[in-house]
Amino acid sequence: MKPKDKVPPRWYEQRVRDLLAHYESQSEEGAVAEYEATLEHRSTSMVKLPNDRLPAVRELLAKPLPKPF
Repeated sequence: MKPKDKVPPRWYEQRVRDLLAHYESQSEEGAVAEYEATLEHRSTSMVKLPNDRLPAVRELLAKPLPKPF
């Protein structure tokens, strides 16, 4: 018997199916428009790093910033 795939917390099967249906039926133009709309919201950044470095980065981010001179 194949185990069920795990889904993120607070997600349920119908929500996953709805999300898949959205992206599977989306036109190429619609996908580009959605991508471009996300670029307008530049309040966050993403950084690619090896998984084994993530704890160190989280620790650094948790430290308070030094006061300016």
